Amino acid sequence: MEKLERQVCGPASELCRLGSPPFFLPPQLEKTGGLLQSEGKEQTDRLAKETVSEFLGTYIMIVLGCGSVAQAVLSRGHLGGILTINIGFAAAVVMAIYVTGGVSGGHINPAVSFAMCVFGRMEWFKFPFYVGAQFLGAFVGAATVFGVYYDGLMAFADGKLLIVGENATAFIFATYPAPFISLPNAFVDQVLSTMFLLLIVFAIFDSRNLGVPRGLEPVVIGLLIIALSCSLGLNTGCAMNPARDLSPRLFTALAGWGFEVFTVGNNFWWIPVVGPMIGAFLGGLLYILLIQMHHSGPNSETKAEPIENKLEKHELSVIM
Repeated sequence: MEKLERQVCGPASELCRLGSPPFFLPPQLEKTGGLLQSEGKEQTDRLAKETVSEFLGTYIMIVLGCGSVAQAVLSRGHLGGILTINIGFAAAVVMAIYVTGGVSGGHINPAVSFAMCVFGRMEWFKFPFYVGAQFLGAFVGAATVFGVYYDGLMAFADGKLLIVGENATAFIFATYPAPFISLPNAFVDQVLSTMFLLLIVFAIFDSRNLGVPRGLEPVVIGLLIIALSCSLGLNTGCAMNPARDLSPRLFTALAGWGFEVFTVGNNFWWIPVVGPMIGAFLGGLLYILLIQMHHSGPNSETKAEPIENKLEKHELSVIM
């Protein structure tokens, strides 16, 4: 019996006697299997961290960004105005990216995550996790702003939560179109503003272009958002972010403003959701076709920056 055991198990006969299976994978396969299992666990852990990071980043952006709107509106302009709103929202994005950029890239915007996936800068399997975290973070952020400014909201219009009119407060949380704007014009507005957003974000993180000193990318993105909101904010409020708009809008529908928040402005609500996705694709595509493909020198990419750093920068991104 012992002789047969040695023939079957070879060097592992002692393990056979202890009740281990009589057949073993070759050592190289055992190592490979263990490595694959370890890599799978590491990938799962990494995805979980990135998901939490996107939730937190979007939460920070909404609390500080919509908070700047709430302060201006509820003080009736005494403690803020369009300038403080534009700077406040841009600064909120900067702070959110500084908190989360090293973990998930600080996308905080489904349109940004979509563009990263389309152009091969993030794996597609991460997309639903990123987007789910972003929508949830925006919803919880809106709830936080509502809680912080609850007394102010109740005092603003004698306890009424209004969507339109002089005492409207729904636009603290989500964007609404200007009275003169048509739906086609509003749609083009959202596509165009998000196109510029992604085009310039791709430029900021392109190591073969002029580039931005490492660590200052969020600041430059903040300046980009100020430029966009100061130049393209009149028509629709310059949302450029499906999560930033849809989740707070849903919260207001549930919190007392009613589901008219989805019908006001000739059912405007879908434009800040669909428009930015199309604009993000166009922005990334334009940058690649008109700039990235024309970098001179076959080895300029590798000389500019090590591959591992370049990949990490490609995964960084943003928005409002």
